[in-house]
Amino acid sequence: MSEAIHYELLGDIAVLAANNPPVNALGQAVRQGLIDGIARAEGDGAKAVLIYGEGSTYFAGADIKEFGKTPLEPWLPDVCTRIEASPLIVVSALHGTALGGGLEIALGSHYRIAVPSARIGLPEVLIGVMPGAGGTQRLPRLIGVEKSIEVITSGRQIAAKEAAELGILDRVQEGTPREIGLAYARELIDAGAPRRAISEMPNPEGADFDAIYEAVLKKSRGQLSPAVAVRGVQAAVELPFAAGMKRERELFFELMNTDQRQGLIHAFFSERAVSKLPELKGIEPRDIKDIGVIGGGTMGAGIATAALLSGLTVTMLEMTQDAAEAAKGRIAGNLQGALKRGKINEDQFTHLTETALTLATGYDALSGADLVIEAVFEDMDVKKEVFGKLDAVCKAGAVLATNTSYLDVNEIAAATSRPADVIGLHFFSPAHVMKLLEIVVADKTAPDVVATGFALGKRLGKISVRAGVCDGFIGNRILAVYRTAADHMILDGATPFQIDDALEAFGFAMGPYAVGDLAGLDIGYAVRKRRRAEGLDPRARDASFADKICEGGNFGQKTGKGFYIYEKGARTRTPNPDVMEFIQAERAQKGITPKAFSDDEIVRRYMAAMVNEAAKVVGEGIARRPLDVDMALLFGYGFPRYHGGPLKWADIQGLPGLLADIKRYAQEDDFFWHPAPLLEQLVAEGKSFDDLNKEG
Repeated sequence: MSEAIHYELLGDIAVLAANNPPVNALGQAVRQGLIDGIARAEGDGAKAVLIYGEGSTYFAGADIKEFGKTPLEPWLPDVCTRIEASPLIVVSALHGTALGGGLEIALGSHYRIAVPSARIGLPEVLIGVMPGAGGTQRLPRLIGVEKSIEVITSGRQIAAKEAAELGILDRVQEGTPREIGLAYARELIDAGAPRRAISEMPNPEGADFDAIYEAVLKKSRGQLSPAVAVRGVQAAVELPFAAGMKRERELFFELMNTDQRQGLIHAFFSERAVSKLPELKGIEPRDIKDIGVIGGGTMGAGIATAALLSGLTVTMLEMTQDAAEAAKGRIAGNLQGALKRGKINEDQFTHLTETALTLATGYDALSGADLVIEAVFEDMDVKKEVFGKLDAVCKAGAVLATNTSYLDVNEIAAATSRPADVIGLHFFSPAHVMKLLEIVVADKTAPDVVATGFALGKRLGKISVRAGVCDGFIGNRILAVYRTAADHMILDGATPFQIDDALEAFGFAMGPYAVGDLAGLDIGYAVRKRRRAEGLDPRARDASFADKICEGGNFGQKTGKGFYIYEKGARTRTPNPDVMEFIQAERAQKGITPKAFSDDEIVRRYMAAMVNEAAKVVGEGIARRPLDVDMALLFGYGFPRYHGGPLKWADIQGLPGLLADIKRYAQEDDFFWHPAPLLEQLVAEGKSFDDLNKEG
C-alpha cells in the first residue's frame, strides 16, 4: 500500500484514508494507493469501503506538481472506473474541498456524504480544460443536463447544502468525515443497500446542444473550455458510457493543446506567485488594526468598505460633517450589497456602520491609526498638503499611503519628515470589488512598509502587484500608450466603434471607448490637459476628438452621452453620431486621408503597443517580472484571462514577429513605435518573457 493512502479494516468496512498533505492532491502515489486499497478490501472480504481525507480536506484536486509533465499510471479516469466497478459499497465522506478530480473520485463512489462546511466543484474550465475523469459523463446521469452544464461551465465552488439539493451529495451531516462516513457505511450495509454505480444509470435526457454551445461561448467571451465541456455533456446523452468517456478524453486533450490553456495555466500560477517577492523574505509587516481613510468619495468609501469587511476599524476623515455623513451613506450602500449577497448579517452590518466605522473632520482623529490612506483629489499640491498634516499628527511607525493613480510618490513622501513610512497603495474603483492593488514602492520606502502593504492586500483579498515610481506606475502607464495607439488608428481611418467591437471579439468585456464612457471621460480629459500643460514632445501625435466630446459637457454614462448614447433604463449603447463629425473634422484639419483597418490589424496594433510599453516597464524595473504586468492587466484592466496577460500573449504569438511588426509601424511614426530595448534583447537571445519569470 502507498503511504499516501492508509488502509484499515474495521470489521466488514475497509477504510482508505488519504494522507498527502497539505490538500490530499491526487498525485501518482494517491492514485495508486486508491487502486491498491480497493483491491485489498475486496480480498479481505469487506462489505463496504470508506474513502476520506485526513487533515484539512478530501481530495482537493489534481497535483499541481504534475502540471505540464507526462502523466504517470494509473490515470485518474481508470482510478474512478476501478472504484466504481468494485462489487463492494463504496462511500466517500467529504470535508474541506472536493474539486476537479476530487469530485470525480467522489462521483466514482456509490454514495457521498459531507460535512456542512464542505465545498465541491469542477473548476477545470478555469484553467482552460474540462473534466477529464468522467465528470461530464457521470454528473449529467446523476443530476440531469441543465444542472450539470451550469456546474461544469461555471467552474464554481458549491456549498454542501446546495450540492445535496442538486442531488450530487446523498447526505450532509455534522461530525468528522471518518465518523459520519463509517456510520453511513454501517447504515447502508445493515439496510442491504445496493451498489449504485452512476455509469450504470440511464443516459440523461437531451437538449439543444448547438444552441447551448453558442450561448456558453458568448457568455465566456470566446473562452473555449466551457463551450467544449458542453460537447462532453452532449456525449453523456448520445453515447454509451464507455464511448462517452472516450469522447470526453478526446475533448480534454484537444483543450490541452490550445493557446488558451497555456494562457489560463500561466494566469493560475502567476496569481499565486505575484505577491511572493524575494525582497520580503524574512521581513515582518507592521501590525495593522486601525486605519484612517481621507476622502469619502467613491474611491475612499470603497477602500473603507473593503477594510471594514476584512475586520479592520476605520476612521473616515472628511472636510465637513455633512461630507462625512455622505461618505458613511456610500459605505453603508456598499455594505448593503454584502448583506444582500449573504456575506454579512444584519448584526454585522450594524456593527460595521455604527461601531467599526468612525467619522471625523479633524486630522487629530488619525493620531492613533496604524495606517492612513488618502483618497483625495488627484493634485500634487493637495496631496502634499495632506501628507504634511499627517506627518504632524500620526504616531511614530504609522504607514502613510497615497492612492494616487499617476503622481510621483517620491515627491509626496518628501513632504514628510518620514519618507520611509510612505508608500503608494493604488486601489481600483470600486475598491471593495476590484481585485488589483498596485503597491508603489518609493525610493525611501522601508522594507517592512512594503511588507505591510502586501499583508494588507492579502487581508483585503486583493491581487497585490509591486510597482516602481513613474507616471502611471504599471497599469495606467501602459494604458496611456495602448489608448494612444487606438486614438492614432482613429485619426488614420478606424472608428471608435469598430475598435471596441474588434477588442470585445478578442475577449475584452468592453472596448477602450466604452470603458472610457463607463469610467468618465473627464478623467482622461484632465490627464491630457495636465500633460499638455507640462509640455508634449513636438514629435507626439496629439488627438483632440475626445476633448470635443467633453467640451460639450458629455462625459460618458454618467451624463448619458459620450462616445455612445445611453438611454435611461436601457442596457444597450448606441454610437454617438457627433463623435464621427469631430473625428472627420480633425482628420481634415490635419490633412489625413483615412484608410481602412481590418479587425485583425486593429487588435495587432493595439496589442503591439501594449506589449511594447509593458516591455519598457519591465526593462526599467518598474515591474520586477513580466508576470507582474500580466496580473496588473488581468485584474485591473479587463484583459482576457484566457490570453494569460499581454506578455504571455506575446510569448504565444512569437516575439520575433511582434518586433518585426513594431519596426514596420515605426516607418510611419518612429517616435511612438520605438521598440523596447528588452523586447529587442529577448528576440536577439532567442528568449521569451516567461524565461524572465523563471529567472525571477
